[in-house]
Amino acid sequence: MAENVLLVFNRNPYDGTDAMIQLSDLTRRYGNALAVDHISFDVTKGEVFGFLGPNGAGKTTTIRMLTGLSKPTEGKACIMRLDVNSDMAQIKKYIGVVPEISNLYDELSAMDNLIFMAQLYGVPRSQRKKKAEELLKIFRLYERKDSLFRTFSRGMKRALTLAAALIHNPEILFLDEPTVGLDVVAGRSVRNLISNLHRQGITIFLTTHYLEEADLLCDRVAILVKGKILAIGSPRDLKEKTGKNSLEEAFMKITGLEPEVLAIEKGK
Repeated sequence: MAENVLLVFNRNPYDGTDAMIQLSDLTRRYGNALAVDHISFDVTKGEVFGFLGPNGAGKTTTIRMLTGLSKPTEGKACIMRLDVNSDMAQIKKYIGVVPEISNLYDELSAMDNLIFMAQLYGVPRSQRKKKAEELLKIFRLYERKDSLFRTFSRGMKRALTLAAALIHNPEILFLDEPTVGLDVVAGRSVRNLISNLHRQGITIFLTTHYLEEADLLCDRVAILVKGKILAIGSPRDLKEKTGKNSLEEAFMKITGLEPEVLAIEKGK
């Protein structure tokens, strides 16, 4: 790890009452292994917040705790002021989750996948088909509405998975490596969709290995290594404070990772 690591604890530019996600000393242990080590920060309403770090840093473990798939060992996390330990049933009404590996069904059509997800999220029966059709049109998949999910390209699968996470009009969207494995055109398409959601005021919590993507999309980022947050702030802040021209260079200075290691992480 780099010596003299920079800590840029830049609080939200808005009043704290706008915080949609709040973490206080959030911790997760697996036996003697400390996967997430007492992390604390807020995410503001309408913000795109990037959660960056190498493999094994604790990014996915954090998302799992925030979305009810794993229990914190210590500390506290709240979504819209609801506690993830006691209020997850309510929280799920307000969040959408796009996992790194799609959670849709190969044997169902695009339309049937969206209607099924609408049912799971409690969308009223009378609204399910209409909402599914709207999303298929927005994501330019309507012409393939009756095609099985398994016949879709990677980019189309990613777009439909994103549409499924929006079927119940969530206020917060968790995106875990949304463009991983996509070609240049599909990746650009997904980034444009994320930018459009940002303009609509949806709060987005994003993990990515593509630092140029984080630089482009995120209002603020946190850099996590071995379960600890080393720096947090806007991409511009981090570049200025490290004296670097790109977020990738700032990331390498803060974490002490060599360029070769970072290239392996991005290519995985």
